[in-house]
Amino acid sequence: MKDHGQEDLARRTRAFALAVIRLYTALPRSTLSYVLGRQLLGSGTSVGAHYREARRAKSNADFVSKIEGALQELDETAYWLELLREVGLVQSDEVDGLMAESNELISIFVSVVKRVKAAPFSAV
Repeated sequence: MKDHGQEDLARRTRAFALAVIRLYTALPRSTLSYVLGRQLLGSGTSVGAHYREARRAKSNADFVSKIEGALQELDETAYWLELLREVGLVQSDEVDGLMAESNELISIFVSVVKRVKAAPFSAV
């Protein structure tokens, strides 16, 4: 039986990736948009992939490593969103939701890592 928390995180990381894809496709056509947008696209869509891999971890260390990879991608995504906003390629309201979700996912994943590091291995 699947854990509802796992399914919720899987759904949220997928929705996050889809929102990043939609933002990327809405960027104006320019070299700067392409360069920054591709970085955003790579990091934003990698979060869910890391989480999916973590769900199949063979050990606590493997699980934590994959979740920490997702955390790095979330932090990088926030960086590219900030840059896109600061150079004027997107408006604040276009990225506010993504920034909020990025921060929430970071908080969740940090809590998960702390909990897993404190407990014996179990399939999460």
